[in-house]
Amino acid sequence: MERKERFARIILNGFEAYFADFQNITLAARTRFENTDWHGVQQGSRDRIDLYKIKVRAVLDYVKLVAGDQLENLDFWREAKPVYAELLRGHNNFEIAETFFNSVFCKVLDHAEIRDDYAFVFSPRGDMPPSDMSKVLRRYPVEDDFRDAFTRLLDAYSFNVPWEDRERDVGFITAMIDEVLVAPRIDLDAGSVRLEVLEHHFFRNKSAYIVGRIVAGEEQMPFALPVRHNERGAVYVDTVLFGADRVSVIFSFTRSYFMVDASVPSQYVLFLRQLMPAKPISEIYSAIGHYKHGKTVYHRTAVRHMQNTADEFAIAPGIKGMVMLVFTMPSYEYVFKVIKDRFTAPKEVTREEVMQKYQLVKRWDRAGRMADTQEFRKLVFARDQFSDELMEELYREAPSQIEERGRALILNHVYVERRMDPLNLYLQHATDEQVNDVMDEYGNAIKQLAAANIFPGDMLLKNFGVTRHGRVVFYDYDEIMPLTDCNFRRIPAPRTEEEELSGQPWYSVGPNDVFPEEFRLFFSGNQRARKAFDARHGDLYDVEFWWRLQQQIHNGVITTFYPYRRRLSFPRKDTELKRTG
Repeated sequence: MERKERFARIILNGFEAYFADFQNITLAARTRFENTDWHGVQQGSRDRIDLYKIKVRAVLDYVKLVAGDQLENLDFWREAKPVYAELLRGHNNFEIAETFFNSVFCKVLDHAEIRDDYAFVFSPRGDMPPSDMSKVLRRYPVEDDFRDAFTRLLDAYSFNVPWEDRERDVGFITAMIDEVLVAPRIDLDAGSVRLEVLEHHFFRNKSAYIVGRIVAGEEQMPFALPVRHNERGAVYVDTVLFGADRVSVIFSFTRSYFMVDASVPSQYVLFLRQLMPAKPISEIYSAIGHYKHGKTVYHRTAVRHMQNTADEFAIAPGIKGMVMLVFTMPSYEYVFKVIKDRFTAPKEVTREEVMQKYQLVKRWDRAGRMADTQEFRKLVFARDQFSDELMEELYREAPSQIEERGRALILNHVYVERRMDPLNLYLQHATDEQVNDVMDEYGNAIKQLAAANIFPGDMLLKNFGVTRHGRVVFYDYDEIMPLTDCNFRRIPAPRTEEEELSGQPWYSVGPNDVFPEEFRLFFSGNQRARKAFDARHGDLYDVEFWWRLQQQIHNGVITTFYPYRRRLSFPRKDTELKRTG
């Protein structure tokens, strides 16, 4: 056996070992849900994210041994790539295996020379495998009415714990259909109506989701059923989410990755894309845990976009950051963030600390309030697509991150995340109703982050964005810390007139000290926003609010996060029961 074939097989074996362990962690999610092991849910999520780097490093030891002095020889990689591609012929998950090959290449070559000659920048088999998604669907014909179909569905998706009241939940679901959705447009006598449902549950936080669609001829209606525990050892359907937009929100880039038993992920991705046509394929791969391949797919679509637009990159709208230089282009729905070489006072964090914060966010339960990011090293752009103003800014603020090679501009380290309207800019043109809604969202974002044991640090309006669904999301991570590390204090009363008139604090301030009374300063110059916020979230100025949250976290309480409005929940006798535990 030639050295290149042994080399390629080691990488493929490494991928298979990674995928098997990924699946094993995922398969345990159902038992954790049934046992209400919420701390295990969080640990499993972190373990699965960490697994990829662990497996790439493990493979590296063996490929070094086999390749010897040829390991960094690009000609060796050029010849090994088609060998690996041939090994993948007929492989169900070739696209993710190609990404694993790329990761080993980047680890060896330190992300330099990333070209299609040596790695799978573009797949020779195309972005998506020709997967048969019908193999992962369960079908339930709808005959006289929807009740029987949804009863059979809930029976098939039951757990090793009982339903609280299955008939009641089926009644809620069918009432929603009869009232507002399908019945007026569907001829049940035609016999063409059915439910099509992905065969396995989606697990995240303290919930399980059943995801599918109602099909009537050429029409479809996506739906998701969130299943939750009550406090008596039973489960119930909390609501039904109909339509692409509402289903899309539960797969948001602001939420932790799902655990779903998808042995051929592309089958799930293809079906989910049909349910949510506006959601990028890269984000769907990431949403089911394959965030590294999501990054590969994102890069491919980004390259195609840049090659087919005359737009220039320019500095992103909004107040310039003290730590990050942010740029984008008008036709593009993502922003690029580069860490500056020197931070504007009073910022005192280091580059390494900022990178650690971004890694923390990747591994944390983002609670629907922190944007996921993709991290790139040595990312190549066309130099002529950068505006003069942006180039001046890059050379002024981050010269260590720039390398120009002919017509190419290489940025050594970049974060990419979805583009949002900065909250401070959104407020400038918002109606009174929009201000009320978005400031309620802003307060909810702070509270939900805190419940997830995250303190944003700098809560200025410019550090939050508004999504197309109207949700407020935090995206500036350089000052975040666990809420339990904060020392929340009241401002001491001044002891003298001199102290009262002083422009400087008359009391000592430790590095982790936080004074909630000062949060009012975040609204300087926007009294309309301040008034709306105070009417809904004035409790955030009270130090005892934060002490109570810290105590809950210390007591092991894990909060339930809802990726939809609570008003959508079905009414239950237990509605007033606590939703945390």
